[in-house]
Amino acid sequence: MKIIFKITTIAVVLCFLQLQLMAQEKTLAERLGYKKGDKLLIINNDDSGMSYASNQGTIKGMQEGLISSSTIMFNCPWSTDIVNFALANPNKHFGVHLTLTSEWKMYKWGTVAPADQVSSLLDPHGYLWRSVEEVYQHGKPEHAYLEGKAQIQKALNYGLNITHIDSHMGTYQLHPDYIAQYVKLAKEFNLPLRMASQATCAKFGQENLRKDCEKLGLVFVDYLIYEEMQHYNDDVEGFWLKVIGDLKPGVTELYLHASDETNELPVITGSWKKRMAELEVFTKSTKIRDLIAAKQIHIISYKQLLDLQRGN
Repeated sequence: MKIIFKITTIAVVLCFLQLQLMAQEKTLAERLGYKKGDKLLIINNDDSGMSYASNQGTIKGMQEGLISSSTIMFNCPWSTDIVNFALANPNKHFGVHLTLTSEWKMYKWGTVAPADQVSSLLDPHGYLWRSVEEVYQHGKPEHAYLEGKAQIQKALNYGLNITHIDSHMGTYQLHPDYIAQYVKLAKEFNLPLRMASQATCAKFGQENLRKDCEKLGLVFVDYLIYEEMQHYNDDVEGFWLKVIGDLKPGVTELYLHASDETNELPVITGSWKKRMAELEVFTKSTKIRDLIAAKQIHIISYKQLLDLQRGN
């Protein structure tokens, strides 16, 4: 009887291990309920909360266009405006655009965390450093963690069901010490995080990053349109038609800065024309919509990744 019991126990354990292995071998698309060869696309609008123009770009892009996710800059003056929209529209999905830089010359912001707790992140005028390089030169990674935590907590204090985190200007994703804080925040708050493709990670000396994050139970896309942005020109529609036409099977994220036409936008940023064009393309372009339909691309949001990570 004991031998039979032991054999049965071993069989059960082996079966469990086999099921675990099968689950690990599934592609992200399959884990999300799609077929292995399906193409899934997240269209994320960065910089919500930065300005009224960026907020309106997100709202119009979500309501009238193809934008499926967005991330909010919670240390910017216009964040409350987009928070009100998010609270009134729980079917729209928002994450936190973790922000350690204040890059514009005439429009500035500081930290969410108390200044004396994250002083290395602030320039002599009390604003965040203007460039990523200045953050790395003057900032302390532990202060980046505290500021990121404060920004996420601010979002949660509003009652928002935050779906993911990403990084404004890539500051949390371009230096090993800051990547560590980024991953720590994702794990602590149990949130998916924007992640570069394996080829990009390897190129930047982060060959094991994706695998290490998988071991922590974090969920992230297969591909991020990042290196392709080096060739982003004034032909906004043409560029994105090429990108979407070249999508590989799996889950891809592309990010925009789609913004509405306002008097403030040209004063804030020299990229205002492209930001307005992105809104136009992803709300009104029939070519983009037709291509997505022809390629049978599924538009999803980070909410699906959040549910998968949390086992919902």
